[in-house]
Amino acid sequence: MTDQAESVNVLGERLRECGRDPVTGFYRDGCCNTGDSDAGSHTICAIMTDAFLRFSASRGNDLSTPRPQFGFPGLKAGDQWCLCAARWREAFEAGCAPRVVLEATHQAALSYVTLDQLRAHATGTLH
Repeated sequence: MTDQAESVNVLGERLRECGRDPVTGFYRDGCCNTGDSDAGSHTICAIMTDAFLRFSASRGNDLSTPRPQFGFPGLKAGDQWCLCAARWREAFEAGCAPRVVLEATHQAALSYVTLDQLRAHATGTLH
């Protein structure tokens, strides 16, 4: 894992926290940090919408249902969550990509999507 103090966002700045309610990130550190063990590249800080949650479930990844055995409360519209970059790209191509927080999106996401694609869905909201 990359140390948070050294992690860089898609704007070339220090990576900001994505969310702690619920706690997000592959490493459950509140940030969209990534590393060798993060095969899914959970690097895009996205604000969940009902449309995206339905889309994700239709693709076999139900993010709405709580999974207490894994400490996962289930997501609802408005929650900020570190999404797999490939899933965000898939939703983008399907026309239902959720908004993203650029300051909290790891630069590794740019291996999957362009900065222009992310900017087109950007919001300045950090909860």
